[in-house]
Formats: sequence, structure tokens, C-alpha cells
Amino acid sequence: MTKLIVGLGNPGSEHEHDRHNAGFWFVDALAKQLGTHFETEKRFQGKAAKARWESEDLWLLKPDTYMNLSGQAVGALCRFHKISPEDLLVVQDELDLKPGSARLKLGGGTGGHNGLKDIQAHLGTPNYWRLRLGIGHPRDLAGDGRAIDVADYVLRKPLLAEQKLIETSIQNGLDCLPLFLKGDPQAAMLNLHSKD
Repeated sequence: MTKLIVGLGNPGSEHEHDRHNAGFWFVDALAKQLGTHFETEKRFQGKAAKARWESEDLWLLKPDTYMNLSGQAVGALCRFHKISPEDLLVVQDELDLKPGSARLKLGGGTGGHNGLKDIQAHLGTPNYWRLRLGIGHPRDLAGDGRAIDVADYVLRKPLLAEQKLIETSIQNGLDCLPLFLKGDPQAAMLNLHSKD
């Protein structure tokens, strides 16, 4: 069973509304749904929340290390609570999915996502679950031929229409989570991937 759900993002109020913080938005919504709240945990280099799911402990984590060093926080909590990579779900923003889309998968490449690269380096394996929340790619906006820098794009607030679509994908992810946590990832994937 999944024992840890990590939302990826950057700490601080200046990043709160950035596209790169979609993972934080997801775990914030989940914590609210589960009636728990985040507290700063220095030993895990982040904000952690603990909940119960089907009589098991479920940890939620928002690293305070900034995106590129997310693995430090994830590795620390996994080692302390003896959580294996297969019992980990990382929720991330995904450039290669349009806003409103969400995809669940086990393992695979990092797609250039620095948070995933660092987690993989700290865990020593790519075999952990990912929930990818689409934020769109800046090339989709550059219809007039102007290039938009990816780093600049992910560190900006989405347009209102995009924000609503991202919120829909977060809700779709939350809706399929019970199936996933009950140990039926295939049903969860089928449910989630049929939404868009």
C-alpha cells in the first residue's frame, strides 16, 4: 500500500501560485479532504502531515528544499519510516500534458523534470509511482514564433482558464486515489485516464 504521497513544488509565498507548484496544490487539497494539516519537520526538510487510510499510516510531504533538491526530503522521510519506492506516489507538474489532463504511472524516465531526477538519485531507482498533472508546454503558446523559456513558464501563474483546468485534473486525481490506495492502480488509471 502507498505509505507516502509527495507533492512537488517550491516553498515560499512568491512561488505559491506557480505552475511548478501543482504537486503542492494536490497534497494541500488531499490534506484538507483527510482532515489533517502540514507541520514543518526539520528532519525531513519539509512540511509533513500524517493521516490514517484503511487503518494504515499515510504520510503527505511538501519538500522545503526547492524543486531541484526534492530527493533530499523524500529520501529522509523514506529512510526514517522505512518506506520502499514502490510505496511512494510523487505528484508533479507535467509540461507534456495539457492543462486538465492527469496521468498515473509507475517508473519511467524523468522527462527532464529536475525534481524527479533528484528523487531518483536519492532512491537509487525510478520505480516509484507518479501522478502527472498537465500544465501545458510554452511551445503551445508560442504560435507567433516567439520562444518562451520553459523555466520562466513553470515559475509563472497559469492563466485563469488554465488554472480551472488544472484544478479539474487535481479533483480527478483525488477521485481516483481511493482505488489506487486500495491496491488497484490499474482501475485507478482507467478511471483517471478516461476523464479527458
